[in-house]
Amino acid sequence: MNKQAKIYVAGHRGLVGSAIVRELTKKGYTNIVSRTHRELDLTNSQEVATFFKKEQPEYVVLAAAKVGGIAANNTYRADFIYDNLMIQNNVIHQSYLNRVKKLLFLGSTCIYPKNAPQPLREDYLLTDVLEYTNEPYAIAKIAGIKMCESYNLQYGTNYISAMPTNLYGPNDNFDLEKAHVLPALLRKIHLGKCWEQNDWNAIKNDLNRLPIVGVDGNASEEEIIEIFKDLGLTKQNEEVRVEIWGTGTPMRELLWVEDMAEACLFLMENYNFNEHTKGLVEARNTHINIGTGCDITIAGLADLLKETIGFKGDFVFNPQKPDGTMKKLTDVTKINDMGWKARIELIQGLKKMYHWYTN
Repeated sequence: MNKQAKIYVAGHRGLVGSAIVRELTKKGYTNIVSRTHRELDLTNSQEVATFFKKEQPEYVVLAAAKVGGIAANNTYRADFIYDNLMIQNNVIHQSYLNRVKKLLFLGSTCIYPKNAPQPLREDYLLTDVLEYTNEPYAIAKIAGIKMCESYNLQYGTNYISAMPTNLYGPNDNFDLEKAHVLPALLRKIHLGKCWEQNDWNAIKNDLNRLPIVGVDGNASEEEIIEIFKDLGLTKQNEEVRVEIWGTGTPMRELLWVEDMAEACLFLMENYNFNEHTKGLVEARNTHINIGTGCDITIAGLADLLKETIGFKGDFVFNPQKPDGTMKKLTDVTKINDMGWKARIELIQGLKKMYHWYTN
């Protein structure tokens, strides 16, 4: 890609898309196109067709998606499969119709079977059943991978797919009804710290930035405490306890989102579909894992956040709530062999994340 090439980043305001825009800008790319959801509804076929016809991007990064944690995935199952399929179908098909030179489709390691061997290699895709709680989202992302492969095989396009592990960093989603485990834990522990210090100004500022079930910083302390109880935040004898869903034993691999963005640009510049499928009778599992190759228990993550944030209270694990997949460590041999490796250690990333959140 030359530095003046027109690059459309779909989902530029999200955790993934915003990091990719920052990385492109840092590397000197000057012609980045983006649209907010209000400006362009990617589930609307006609709007997407009109946009592509007008803008004619040369490259596309498809980072737009409906995403969420266990609760959101399990509750809004129809939304997760419909919205993601529509976004993918519209953007990938219009990329083909408008002769986009290269497209990067972004998914997630939840595409792999629930009980797949660890670490998760690319060729474990479609070898067993998925984790039930996020099955609709995973099926949509698998469809995106297959759509890219199929267009490449039938039309000679160059559409590649990357499957990042659990991401965290600037512009993460801290909505406690929909957030992934790390931002949800970070926010709950932060609120717990503020409460144990009786820092109601900090609590109200937090709620004003992002209300919880409609409750903002204008609510009374009594109302806020009731909301805290619903979240599993309790206080007894000046000691605050934070409830954590599940047993705390599931393992999670966590990747700083700016490392992920660097990997995506690396793939856009160095990985081409035809070069890696030449001579194969069947082109399968052409997607690339992006991760660290290291994981940690939810309990261990909570302890690291406790240390980072300065929380003095205790954690209470609720085994009545779902654990989700017990372990999903990615095998990153393929991308490591190409020449890319993650750089930011977890403890360093958590400090950067908390600094970003509190500022």
